[in-house]
Amino acid sequence: MSDQRPQYGELATPEEQRRAAGLPPLSEVAPAAPEPIAAAAAPASARPHPVDRFATIALLAYGLVNVVMTGMSYLDLPTVLNEVMKILGIEGEFTDYAAGRLWGTVAAVVLAVGWTATAVLSVRRLRRGRITWWLPIVGAVVTSFLAGICVMVAMMGDPAFADYIVKAGS
Repeated sequence: MSDQRPQYGELATPEEQRRAAGLPPLSEVAPAAPEPIAAAAAPASARPHPVDRFATIALLAYGLVNVVMTGMSYLDLPTVLNEVMKILGIEGEFTDYAAGRLWGTVAAVVLAVGWTATAVLSVRRLRRGRITWWLPIVGAVVTSFLAGICVMVAMMGDPAFADYIVKAGS
């Protein structure tokens, strides 16, 4: 024999179900006011910093101009190193053109990738409302250091420069 009794809620109306649960009728319940979406999306600790935003954007813009100008000169690194050798008073010319072109191109790519990474990280921090002015400075220092290593590799491989280093060390 099967029990033909209805399951909970099968025959009861929503009003009867609320009454059985001890809740007030739907007509007496005021609809809840929806929360503003902007307040829910923005963390409470994130406050806009207009001076920081301006400084960060200005530093990134300056860095972009610097990357473009320096990167273009790195693409012709043998000419730049010839000028450096003249300024330092090193006799002879830069002759390792293949290494100069290779390492100049690598240095230019390092500058571009470094600036791009710095810009992406800066924008993320700005959107989160964090202080960011320092990030372009750190990015510039790190990127310049890495590009400088590339230039030094090319310079140290040149016989005239290596001879100058040996003579200066004695």
